[in-house]
Amino acid sequence: MSGAAIEIVDLRKRFGNVTAIDGLSLVVERGRMFAFVGPDGAGKSTAMRALCGIVRPDSGRISVLGLDARKDGKEIKRRIGYLSQRFSLYGDLTVDENVEFFAEINGVRDFGERRDELLEFTRLAPFRKRLAARLSGGMKQKLALACTLIHRPEILFLDEPTTGVDPVSRREFWSILSGLLADGMTIVMATPYMDEAERCASVGLIHHGRFLIAGTPSAVKAALPADILELDCDDPRAARGLLREAPGISDIQVFGDHLDLLVEDKTAAETLIRTRLGAAGMDVAGLRSKSPSLENVFISLIGGAA
Repeated sequence: MSGAAIEIVDLRKRFGNVTAIDGLSLVVERGRMFAFVGPDGAGKSTAMRALCGIVRPDSGRISVLGLDARKDGKEIKRRIGYLSQRFSLYGDLTVDENVEFFAEINGVRDFGERRDELLEFTRLAPFRKRLAARLSGGMKQKLALACTLIHRPEILFLDEPTTGVDPVSRREFWSILSGLLADGMTIVMATPYMDEAERCASVGLIHHGRFLIAGTPSAVKAALPADILELDCDDPRAARGLLREAPGISDIQVFGDHLDLLVEDKTAAETLIRTRLGAAGMDVAGLRSKSPSLENVFISLIGGAA
């Protein structure tokens, strides 16, 4: 089914003196995946909760599956699934019993076949008699997802679903999401991880409750108004100090043991960098051109918005 699954127009929400959402507008097409991307406190979770009807916005308009969020909240909740950061599984119930419980509270009858299907899909079938308290973190997230999907939602909302999950479980979780997308589900997620955002059809980089930029990952990266040189040297922080005021270098971003330098002219900047660091007795282990990442764009935009 084509068309918009979600439309937001000028959404705003304050908690006392804190502005959590500041004029968000967004369209998410059916069958696509969108990610709110940003650090803690950026407004991701508040935006997700407003879309799910958990938080009532102060102003603006929300349409979900063609329904008005203010008028049709109950119908919307029936047709969506929401996996929060702290999804409440019951540790003293088995995998089977947890899914059964969520089937019952969602009014799903004759759920046996659907439960079997979900446990196979999430690779939990061999553990269906195990207590939830005895599952690993990754397995708990997959069980939470199975519980969220038991009533066949049309849109799945995921609030930082892989935070604190090991890399192997993260990969398995994303494999499951890919299968849901292939079946036509719409997925909206919040994540602090740029590598996860890269997998989405579109992203919104959010900061202080507003989008710095939104679009496809490739379009967002193409919006960076500079080339990037990646510098490896023995003392990145000292190198940053030497190059901070250098002409033709608009920004320097520190990534562990290397620097990303946003430059106006790669050839001229490379000569300047080697000359300036060489004069200070610093060896350049590597200096290469690289394609921008979402993280480069986000850091650059935050600097400009500060």
